[in-house]
Amino acid sequence: MAYVYVSNADSGEVSVLQMDTQGALQQQSTLTVGGNLMPMAISPNRKMLYAARRSDPMAVLSLAIDPVSRDLQRTAEVSLPASMAYISTDLTGRFLFAASYPSQQLTVSPIAADGTVGAVQQVVPTGPNAHAILPSPCNKYVLATSLGGAELMVFGFHAETGHLSPVSVWQARAGAGPRHFRFDPTGRWVYLLNELDGTLDVLSWNPTEGRLVHQQTVGILPPGFNGKPWAADLHLTPDGRHLYTSERTSSTLAHFGVDLASGLLKAQGHTPVEAQPRGFAIDPTGGYLLVVGQTSHHLSCFRIDRETGQLHLQQRMPLGQSPNWVEILA
Repeated sequence: MAYVYVSNADSGEVSVLQMDTQGALQQQSTLTVGGNLMPMAISPNRKMLYAARRSDPMAVLSLAIDPVSRDLQRTAEVSLPASMAYISTDLTGRFLFAASYPSQQLTVSPIAADGTVGAVQQVVPTGPNAHAILPSPCNKYVLATSLGGAELMVFGFHAETGHLSPVSVWQARAGAGPRHFRFDPTGRWVYLLNELDGTLDVLSWNPTEGRLVHQQTVGILPPGFNGKPWAADLHLTPDGRHLYTSERTSSTLAHFGVDLASGLLKAQGHTPVEAQPRGFAIDPTGGYLLVVGQTSHHLSCFRIDRETGQLHLQQRMPLGQSPNWVEILA
């Protein structure tokens, strides 16, 4: 059994769903917290779910995950200095990172022994439109995007104090709009999705120097695309063999096969999904992909063919208003 958490931005609530081993979903509960609720992150010890409110009063909420039912209980709320587009934790779960799109800044907050987030201890100015922030697999660095500045920034991370310090910057093409990114399971490659030009960059990662080197750029837009690209999210299967990206204008997921030796990508087609798919997630078994539609107010569950990576629609269900972020707890 797995549990699925979906933040519904316009109804200010988190939906809790059960998912059985065959991928069948059923609604379990709903926690209402109010405001424009968007990015979320599960703590490394799987005891807490963190959610950021992007409307006043802007804050991060610490939600305890019941060890038996997996329902949520609100345990703490602490203010944030800006509207945050993305949150994550370091690999030890001692610090929470956040990236602010409108206020072009990153923040670091301590996490107490009981799992609750404390007040912001560091604010790092960035280029325009900071959008995503994640630790490196070795937990010695933190990477973050500046969409408006066309940058993927690398910071040194001091695991004891939580302090971030600049190390390097990878400069994307002007107008590309770096948005979300992911490390491959081996930690050798970074896949960077560009919102504004509908492309995906493959970057090799040097953890010794904290530097990125460009290897490949591929397009994610479906054939016959006519409109303004609006790329949103990307995820890899746990075995690293398949990568998917979401694009909101066409409401599609693009699928790429991954060469495990080189990290390079090969396009494998597109799948129509929920309208305006801002967020999606792949379950830890690699068997199912869950995608939500911000304007359809529904979630779709696709079975992933483990060999080909092709997606097969299995179930569709209504959620709250403007679902946008999906987290899955095994």
